[in-house]
Amino acid sequence: MNQFQGKSFLKELDFTGAELEFLIDFAQHLDDLKAKNIPHEYLKGQNIALLFEKTSTRTRSAFTVAANDLGAHPEFLGKNDIQFGNKESVADTAIVLGSMFDGIEFRGFAQSTVETLAQYSGVPVWNGLTDEWHPTQMIADFMTLKKHFGVLKGTTLTYLGDAKNNVAHSLLITGAMLGVNIHIGAPATRQPEAAVLEKATAIAQTTGSQILVTEDAKLAVKDADALYTDVWVSMGEDVDYGERIKLLLPYQINMGLLKATGKAETIVMHCLPAFHDHQTTIGKEIGEKYGLDALEITDDVFQSQQSVVFEEAHNRMPAIKAIMAATSGHLFF
Repeated sequence: MNQFQGKSFLKELDFTGAELEFLIDFAQHLDDLKAKNIPHEYLKGQNIALLFEKTSTRTRSAFTVAANDLGAHPEFLGKNDIQFGNKESVADTAIVLGSMFDGIEFRGFAQSTVETLAQYSGVPVWNGLTDEWHPTQMIADFMTLKKHFGVLKGTTLTYLGDAKNNVAHSLLITGAMLGVNIHIGAPATRQPEAAVLEKATAIAQTTGSQILVTEDAKLAVKDADALYTDVWVSMGEDVDYGERIKLLLPYQINMGLLKATGKAETIVMHCLPAFHDHQTTIGKEIGEKYGLDALEITDDVFQSQQSVVFEEAHNRMPAIKAIMAATSGHLFF
């Protein structure tokens, strides 16, 4: 039987650690099939709605290519194409879309929106990102970690920077569920929400995962197998960039901090986009204003042999493919 069939993928806590690791391994299998040009049209004949309240590069591309590879037809609906609760309630929209589509992806702000879509649509709904959680990213991230180290349990991943966001929260919960040690290096005001940390700590006690949250960046990276960071200001967040930069600069992933792990084989991860140089409008503007060549990660680390950021970005596609196929593909596991 397939325990995933018909189930939505809204947040990591809805699954077990074993189920998440199965999806990671299934994603690697599907990636191998694609590399060998072996067809895997598990969603042949299906129609998939892609709802985007927030803009996207990797999530939209990954869902589109994954759907096509699986034999499905993806239909993009941006914030100007659909009401998103303005003229029609989310529940009413969900019922309508569920009557026409076989699966729905949502990327936007409120977790309650994706939960409502799942409640009323009657088809699998996949969370492409909300302000609370980023579960499809996690399958790709831990797939990347497992590919490099062969195992997940007992490895150590350190997240640095703004840890009061969806990526840091998802890493904490998912890492704890998979038995991965999660270290967080962040200033006191940007550390994970207490409720998330409490939940992750409780899970870690059952899996053997070690959780460390500290203001000391060097302590956080000691013995880490992977360093991970994200942008210092999340999409839609209204903050003083100068204050945020001053607060988070000690947590910038640079060569000094990378060497402080004490391990030559440490990999470097970033969910992208990254302000590692001045080749973007925002990166150039902020960099010149505050006299910085880079923000959360320096270019020499980003471009280094230890950086796996583009492999990680590629893995979004097989990860999303595995999630869609497992939940909507009528597969037998």
